[in-house]
Amino acid sequence: MTETIENLSRETRVFPPPADFAATANVDGSEWARAARDPLAFWERQADRLDWAERWHTAHTWSPARPTGGTDAAGELELSIPSAEWFVGGTLNVAVNCVDRHVVAGRGDRVAINFEGELGDREVITYADLQRRVAQAANALTALGIVEGDRVVVYLPVIPESIVITLAIARLGAIHSLVFGGFSAEALRFRVEDTGAKLLVTSDGQFRRGKAVAVKSQADAAVAGNSTLEHVLVVRRTGEATPGIPWTEGRDVWWHDAVGSAADVHEPQFFDSETPLFIIYTSGTTGTPKGVVHTSGGYLTQASWSHWAIFDAQDNDVYWCTADLAWVTAHTYVLYGPFSNGATSVLYEGTPNTPHTGRHFEIIERYGVTTYYTAPTLIRTFMTWFPDGLPATWDRSSIRLLGTVGESINPAAWIWFRENVGRGDAPIVDTWWQSETGAAIVAPLPGVTHLKPGSATLALPGLAVRIVDEEGVQVPFGSGGYIVIDGTWPAMARTIWRNPERYRDSYWKKYASRGYFFAGDGAKYDDDGYIWLLGRIDDVINVSGHRLSTIEIESALVSHPMVGEAGVVGVADATTGQAIAAFVIPSTAMADDPAAAREFEAALRAHVTHEIGAIAKPRDIVIVPDLPKTRSGKIMRRLLGDIVDGRELGDTTSLQDDSVPRLIAEIVRDRR
Repeated sequence: MTETIENLSRETRVFPPPADFAATANVDGSEWARAARDPLAFWERQADRLDWAERWHTAHTWSPARPTGGTDAAGELELSIPSAEWFVGGTLNVAVNCVDRHVVAGRGDRVAINFEGELGDREVITYADLQRRVAQAANALTALGIVEGDRVVVYLPVIPESIVITLAIARLGAIHSLVFGGFSAEALRFRVEDTGAKLLVTSDGQFRRGKAVAVKSQADAAVAGNSTLEHVLVVRRTGEATPGIPWTEGRDVWWHDAVGSAADVHEPQFFDSETPLFIIYTSGTTGTPKGVVHTSGGYLTQASWSHWAIFDAQDNDVYWCTADLAWVTAHTYVLYGPFSNGATSVLYEGTPNTPHTGRHFEIIERYGVTTYYTAPTLIRTFMTWFPDGLPATWDRSSIRLLGTVGESINPAAWIWFRENVGRGDAPIVDTWWQSETGAAIVAPLPGVTHLKPGSATLALPGLAVRIVDEEGVQVPFGSGGYIVIDGTWPAMARTIWRNPERYRDSYWKKYASRGYFFAGDGAKYDDDGYIWLLGRIDDVINVSGHRLSTIEIESALVSHPMVGEAGVVGVADATTGQAIAAFVIPSTAMADDPAAAREFEAALRAHVTHEIGAIAKPRDIVIVPDLPKTRSGKIMRRLLGDIVDGRELGDTTSLQDDSVPRLIAEIVRDRR
């Protein structure tokens, strides 16, 4: 029996690209046909957008996972480890492509970074400034013994030093691993130990919601007893606001001493295209986090082209991706994509409601942001903060393009985003991709694609995506299943750090006979062949044999005017096997009245029944003030299921606020 995911909802609204946008767009509709005629030649053309010290001799090699003739420990057919290379024999320097070449081309005076700190401090950094700072940091790293292949863990807030040190690590051919500055000492320890890092870069403290919070003590706890770590490089960010910073002489080094005194000229080396660039750890929603490894030439090629194409990067743009720098979105669409294209970017340190809920729109007005790329969870939060729509307080007239990433965006949030932030005409680039893919895979081309609210639309040129059933057979239009990538692509992860078997088993084993990359997400086609993402396959709920997507049920809930956000999970049920539990954040404050709560819950059940059918009606509706989310904005639905079913909570180290599960657990206990 082949299993598919039921297609519950329909969206009929279609928005063509504005004529003036389409007339000047970087990419037109012929790009798909050109790429399809010769995909390798297509990617070679994109690689030629970069500066190479030595051009490659072979565009691509690929050894898929094939039967070896033996069996594994479980008695299953053993498969070889897959291996990919792109632009074989080519050499380049990633940092030179992101900084130096723009200065050499006479664009050194162009603003690279408009930085705004949470407390309101500001800094404008040109490409010439960035070149000098990266050179200083590279010289300082060399003095600390960092060479090609060494691993450096970066545990910093969203500040310019984070970008400078990351580019400096890349400049030396070393490998960086960025860790969210709000992670616990335990989460940091795992990453430092797993990478075998030689250097940790951290800060004395950081600003969170207007307060200075000490960080160095957490960093020290994470590296206590570590035998591979040689130095801790410390940025002075909070200063006297966090006194008494612990210090280990001989190991700890101040940034302003090591980097501030270094020479601001650095002669770069050039490295093989397959030189590892970074290790990024998955959020750890299930099992031990995986250290996904990306290399240099192929990754930068696709990061650069995709930023230029899907964000229609123009010389006069001011681009803002709101992702934390430790998230893969920031690697590709804050760091390497925009800087390789010479973009002017906004970098904001703080939270979107510090000191007020309009901080993002204030920043958009101040810098004249033209392209704003953020997470659907934040958009839905804006909807709860501004239930009557955004006031005219902040000028958003500079916005010409919007983007979303992280989770599927439900149609109601898509429309709100377009009408309120995009003034009713800005295209929305809804992107689907993962840490493992390295760059966007499914996304609109904003000057070409007709948009449907909630759909990531189609695979980008040069890429092949299918939605298949359990056996790997493509499902018909109007049906759902598993989304897979057919074949390879330049930005693909090459392995899992120190665990190539896990790389094979996680992504290539399930459909090895067909050569598909298994992404682990559910998706559906609509009747026109547009792709709609349905979340992780672990989030599919089986109610009396009906396989339902959490995303569609959440979208139905959020389309109710009294719902700001919703998280839906499957929970144990003696009758149906699984039942639907919905955790709902109201769009406006509700009185503490049990009768009103029951009336609200009944209205939501009726609304879901009307929108997508009685089979999707939640058994439980729990009103909550917040949902457990990773820093990247993903709802950790697994934790919600654990709470309802009374299981021990698993890994919570990737949560942006680890107090939320405890608060929800108390609410659930009180209901019982």
